Amino acid sequence: MNKINYQKEMERIIKENCAGGSVTKKVLLHSCCGPCSTYCIQTLAEYFEVTVFYYNPNIYPEDEYHMRAKEQKRFIEQFPTKNNVDFIEGIYDQDRFYKLTKGLWDVPEGGSRCFLCYRMRLEESAKYAKDHGFDFFTTTLSISPLKNAEKLNEIGGMLEKEYGVGYLYSDFKKKDGYKKSTEISKEYNMYRQYYCGCVFSKKQRDEEIRKKKEVGIVE
Repeated sequence: MNKINYQKEMERIIKENCAGGSVTKKVLLHSCCGPCSTYCIQTLAEYFEVTVFYYNPNIYPEDEYHMRAKEQKRFIEQFPTKNNVDFIEGIYDQDRFYKLTKGLWDVPEGGSRCFLCYRMRLEESAKYAKDHGFDFFTTTLSISPLKNAEKLNEIGGMLEKEYGVGYLYSDFKKKDGYKKSTEISKEYNMYRQYYCGCVFSKKQRDEEIRKKKEVGIVE
């Protein structure tokens, strides 16, 4: 079975919906953090009116959550785009994340706990997009080499059918997207976190760093 090229799928959707129209379509872009959003915003704002939806109840600790939100807003304010980019912040409800993932706290990063977290954030995005008249919703998460783009797009496709709002398939890491996001982040002197976001990813990353230091590897 051939794997879907989600980058080409995004390009197809953009071509079919954004070429030559008198009204600019609107996309709700779920964002996990400012650095991951950089290249995504640059790409999407060429074709869409973009609203960045910062919804991440998984992020730990609370200071980290607010730091990422602050950097996200700063980037939007400073980065020039063809079409307008707005910012919306969702509800920071950590209990929702912990209740959702109970029993999976020891699962390594990239497994079933992460998939539930994908679904939680994408579903909230789909609901917001439907309730506020967006044409599409999507997420920055696929720009990370550590995130499962196939699973993200599978969930997005299911939510498209469930909520009746278009899902913009994507794999933003393609065409050097991740590399470009790091370059833009450096240009804007952005705060870049060293772990994905949740307390479990932080513990795993801290342990990886500790083991590297033991053998003389310093990051």
